[in-house]
Amino acid sequence: MKKISLYILLLLAVPAAFISCEDQDDTAVPINDFIWKGLNLYYLWQADVPALSDDHYTNQEVLNNFIQPFTPGELFESLLYQRGTVDRWSVMYSDYNVLENALQGTYKIHGAEFGLVRPSAGSNTLFGYVRYILPNSDASTKNIHRGDIFYAVNGTALTVDNYQELLSAETYTLNFADYNGTTLTPNGQEVSLTRFEYSENPIYTGSVVSQGGHNIGYLMYNGFYSGYNNALNDAFGQLKGAGVTDLVLDLRYNGGGSVQTATYLASMITGQFNGQLFAQQEWNAKLMAHLNQNDLQNLFTDNINGTAINSLNLNKVYILTTGSTASASELVINCLTPYIDVVVIGTTTTGKNVGSVTLYDSMNFSRSNRTSAHRYAMQPIVLRTINADGFGDYSAGIDPTIELPEDYTNMGELGNASEPLFAAAISDITANGRHGNFRTAQGGATLFKGAKELRQFGTEMYIDNLPQNLPLR
Repeated sequence: MKKISLYILLLLAVPAAFISCEDQDDTAVPINDFIWKGLNLYYLWQADVPALSDDHYTNQEVLNNFIQPFTPGELFESLLYQRGTVDRWSVMYSDYNVLENALQGTYKIHGAEFGLVRPSAGSNTLFGYVRYILPNSDASTKNIHRGDIFYAVNGTALTVDNYQELLSAETYTLNFADYNGTTLTPNGQEVSLTRFEYSENPIYTGSVVSQGGHNIGYLMYNGFYSGYNNALNDAFGQLKGAGVTDLVLDLRYNGGGSVQTATYLASMITGQFNGQLFAQQEWNAKLMAHLNQNDLQNLFTDNINGTAINSLNLNKVYILTTGSTASASELVINCLTPYIDVVVIGTTTTGKNVGSVTLYDSMNFSRSNRTSAHRYAMQPIVLRTINADGFGDYSAGIDPTIELPEDYTNMGELGNASEPLFAAAISDITANGRHGNFRTAQGGATLFKGAKELRQFGTEMYIDNLPQNLPLR
C-alpha cells in the first residue's frame, strides 16, 4: 500500500496533527505498519506514548526502520500505556476469527465457570469454587455442581504462581475438598474436564418470586453479546408479562461486552427515558474534533432494529455484583444512576470504565476490504465513558450499597429465593428499602479472579463498529 499521506479524511480537511509519510513504501512491514498506524490514530492514550507521537516519525522510511525489528506481538505490547496498571485490557489476535467469536461469547471452555479465592489476605495458596455449569457443555455431563470446592489441578495444589499454567490445559482434573469457612480438607473426589468450542447464551436463568405484596423478577445475565439482543428482549417480555413490580438483575459473573447491548438493557429496565442520554463517550484528543454527537452518545431507545423493546418502566433496580462484574455491567450501573435508584448488593466491581473497538488491516481499519495477507486484528482501548451527570471515574470499582460477599460454604441455587444475594435483595425490597445487616462466614477469604478474567478478552466493553467519516491510513 503506497499512500501519499498517512491519514486522509473522508469529508474533512487533513489537520496538521496528522503526520504525513509522503510517497514512501509502507508494505515493507505490513502487519507492524497496521499496528502502529491503528494505535497512532485510535488508541485512547496515544498522546501519552512517545513512540506513537504524530511527529516522532517524519516519514514512512523512518517509521519502517523503527517497526522492522519487532514481532507483531512485541510491537503491540511496546506501544501500550503503562501495561498492566493503566491499560490492562488492550489485546491483539493473530486470527480475527477467534476475536470475532469472543465478541459473541464463543470460546474454548469446559463449561464449569469458577472463581479463584485466597483463603486469607496475602495467602499464596488458592482454592476454586464453581459458580455455575453451562448447559450442554462437558461439565454438564460430569459430577460437578455450583458450590463445589477444588483445591488442586492434576494433584498439584493451586497457588498464585501456578494457577495460569494449571488451568490453561485443554484437559485437566480438578481435585475437590470440603470447606468450612476456614479450613480446606481434601475429600478424594475429582473430575476430569475437556475444553471445546462453546457459544454461551448469556441469559442463564430467571424466576419470579411473589413475596410481601411484591412480584419480584430475577434475571441472571452473564455477557453483553449482541447476537442475543432479541433473546434478552424476549426475557424481559416474559418478566413484563408476569407483571413484575421489582427487578433483581444478577451481573455478579458478567465481564461485559457491547456498549449498544448495555444501552438496550438499560432501556428494558426503564422505558421512560427514550431519546435521553445513557452514556457519553470520550476518545483521544485528536479524534474528538472529528466525532459528532451521534458518534459520541448512546441514547435510551424504545426499539432494537425496529422491534419494540419490552420495557419495565422501573424507577428502581437491584443489581448483584462481585469483583468479576466488569465493563458493560458497570456501565449499566453508572449510567442508570442519574435516572433511577440503583441498589447494588454484593462486593466492589472490577473498575473498568474504558472500551475498545476492533481494528482490521484495511484502509479505514474496518472489517470491510480487510487484507487477505494476514488475519491479525487489534482490540485496543479507544474510549472512556461517563454518565449523564458527567461521572465516570470508577477505576477502583463501584462499591455496593449493601456489602455481601458470596458465601463459599453456602452458594445456594441461582434464582431461588433462598440464595444469599437474591435473598438479601428480596429482604430489602419487602422492607421498603430499609437495608438490613447481612453477613457471610468467609474466614478472611477473598476473591482473587474469575474464570472469564483468565481468558484473553474475558472482561471487555466495546463498540460494535467504528464511527463513520474518520481518518484513513
